[in-house]
Amino acid sequence: MADQPDPPNPAELAETLSGIAEKSQFLISEFLKQQNPFTASKGDSAGNPAEKEAETDPLNLAGAFIEMTSRLINDPAALARAQVSLWQGYMALWQNMSERMAGGAPEPVAAPADDDRRFRDPEWTENPLFDFIKQSYLLTSRWMVDTVRHIDGLDDATARKLDFYTRQFTDAMAPTNFMMSNPQVLRATIDSKGNNLVKGLENLLGDLERGKGALRISHVEPDAFQLGVDIATSPGKVVFQTDLMQLIQFAPSTETVRKRPLLIVPPWINKFYILDLREENSFIRWAVGRGHTVFVVSWVNPDARLAAKTFEDYMREGPLAAIDAIEQATGEKQINLIGYCIGGTLVAATLAWLAAKRRANRIASVTYFTTMVDFADPGELGLFIDEAQVQLLEERMNAQGYLDGADMATTFNMLRANDLIWSFVINN
Repeated sequence: MADQPDPPNPAELAETLSGIAEKSQFLISEFLKQQNPFTASKGDSAGNPAEKEAETDPLNLAGAFIEMTSRLINDPAALARAQVSLWQGYMALWQNMSERMAGGAPEPVAAPADDDRRFRDPEWTENPLFDFIKQSYLLTSRWMVDTVRHIDGLDDATARKLDFYTRQFTDAMAPTNFMMSNPQVLRATIDSKGNNLVKGLENLLGDLERGKGALRISHVEPDAFQLGVDIATSPGKVVFQTDLMQLIQFAPSTETVRKRPLLIVPPWINKFYILDLREENSFIRWAVGRGHTVFVVSWVNPDARLAAKTFEDYMREGPLAAIDAIEQATGEKQINLIGYCIGGTLVAATLAWLAAKRRANRIASVTYFTTMVDFADPGELGLFIDEAQVQLLEERMNAQGYLDGADMATTFNMLRANDLIWSFVINN
């Protein structure tokens, strides 16, 4: 007989629940203060109905879904076809389950995609109940997305918005995200005598507290990594700095080095050590190991003091200043240049400026990593940068002098919600 886990200590459990209750009351109080126009601070959008409405629905999702509903109602034949399609799918699923309960081994009516990690626990396939829950969810979610994608008469922007947020909804409603329909969570609850749920509630309140009432999902513990110990371990030193960046020169690891230095301009929405995470996958360590004299721009984390800085300032005090500093340090007038993400966009603009000034010969070669220079079609990111949202972002930035990194993180998390949101909801 398997060993049974020790029951939770009643005193410790009571103390934990008491702390949770106290923290919950504080967070609820703070949240209500933010929502109450009479207690909101002067200038807060809570006191301005128009701004409040914009912040409540900045994407104008209500208008998009109202238009979708109207077009569905005005095309009853298409709506009927969609309903029949769903009904046929469920009839096939019931037949499938009946055959399985009779001892057969039918092929599934709906199977998850190969890269869908949500249903990898064996119970989702071996247990008939969880298999039915899984397949019914996949049938319904795919039907919803397919129905939205085939609504006629919507403009492209509205269609893309509806498609994206319908997928957000179906991802959120996955049975893996709920305790009673997730076999892994049920097992953990039984094994831990419910302590996993208490710990999860503590984590939830911690993320709410960190976001001051808004949910800021933690991906790692704040002290999980130490710079120079288990992340960013390539040796180097700061050799130059401006208000916007520090220039790091990495120590050579070869007996001889190449004549022409290499400058890397990473995005300012990330840290330079995105290219130096671990020794085995560090691009910086790889480049140094091949004889390059590597310089990397490390952008400052901006606050209100840098509110007046512009894109032009980032160009002048970033790559342009770095090029001059590298010449001062090495005596070399020409460099090789790498631009990464929005850092690459800045590099492209810098090259255009250098060409206009007849100084493009300072750059011997340029390489771009995941860089966009034509923003005519930015993909799903465009859903977050239409006119209404840009105006709202500008108002926030004008008020505080910068864009909060948490807001940007939420956007990127939503682009990969199952991996960057819901997996952490389940595991934490």
